[in-house]
Amino acid sequence: MADFYAANFGLHPELRIIGCTDLDAERAAAFAARNGGKVYPALDELLADPSVEIVLNLTNPVSHFAVTKAALGAGKHVYSEKPLATDIARARELVALAASRSLTLASAPCSVLSESAHALRSAVRRGDIGTVRLAYAELDDGPIHRMDPDEWTSPAGTPWPWRDEFMVGCTVEHASYPLTWLVAAFGPVSSVTAFSTTIVTDKHPDLPGDQCGPDFSVASLRFASGLVARLTCSIVAPHDHSLQLIGDHGVLEVDECWHFGAPLTVRRFTALGLRAETYPWVTRHGWARGVFGISSRTSDLSPRPTWRRRLRRHEMDYALGVTELAASVREGRPCRLTAELALHVTEVSRAISDATEHGCSVAIKSSCSAFAD
Repeated sequence: MADFYAANFGLHPELRIIGCTDLDAERAAAFAARNGGKVYPALDELLADPSVEIVLNLTNPVSHFAVTKAALGAGKHVYSEKPLATDIARARELVALAASRSLTLASAPCSVLSESAHALRSAVRRGDIGTVRLAYAELDDGPIHRMDPDEWTSPAGTPWPWRDEFMVGCTVEHASYPLTWLVAAFGPVSSVTAFSTTIVTDKHPDLPGDQCGPDFSVASLRFASGLVARLTCSIVAPHDHSLQLIGDHGVLEVDECWHFGAPLTVRRFTALGLRAETYPWVTRHGWARGVFGISSRTSDLSPRPTWRRRLRRHEMDYALGVTELAASVREGRPCRLTAELALHVTEVSRAISDATEHGCSVAIKSSCSAFAD
């Protein structure tokens, strides 16, 4: 992940890499050679450097808690990759520690700050589809175990951490993408009813099946605002990162909730009231949607190409979240990616992932605010 963050630092000149540390000294040296900054032999030495203001925690998930706790203890603001911690008790501890020391703690994903996410919230608040009653969110990444993941590398050649991905499970790793969009638009989740399981246990010959986290989950979420959402996560089903909001007057949809510039589509219910799905061929012909009950158009709030988007080195500007944290510190204002948002999304993701094959319904204890934008 460090390679993807660093690739977009050029879009944010207010950020400067002071240095890096890694358990693999050669990897740290290679990163510093590509991106600048010094190499710290150990985390303690990085934390002792007074010129370091923000620690960007891009370690493996089981290390997130220990590294973030040490950084907060040293008086540093922290931006962590997701999840904030692998269990909710430790996540709460981090949030409490940051608050007690008046430090800013934020967590990925930052796609909730993207042009597409902002456009979606604007369309909802403008009433483009009336009152939103229901949301369908998909976060399926395809059958990764069949794609030779141990051969994947970043553009700089750093191996993809397939073992961590399989062990943590797709829900804790990836449910936060649609969850942050929904929470930012509609406020906190009040309860979760979920089912989670591991469908493929033999994902890799070097990883015992009993060490694999869930590779499929489906959850019904009730929000305090009244919205009901269905969220599905898997690394078995074909790729699908779509999000649909169903309102009184139509459907608002984005095909890819990872991409910062993904367009929004508005499909309005017509007087005939028929759903397009009734006629399989209708979805391929825009004129037929109008005839048979749904008219479709690209929302005028969809992101437009900008110089920043053209220079972006990935469909997601990973560095944007760190920039938001830095700006909030400099400007003396709350960070939009609040610790409470990170905690809430972690609790909901954990509740879904822990549901097991017997399913369960749980009340969510944490809360946070929707984005004011």
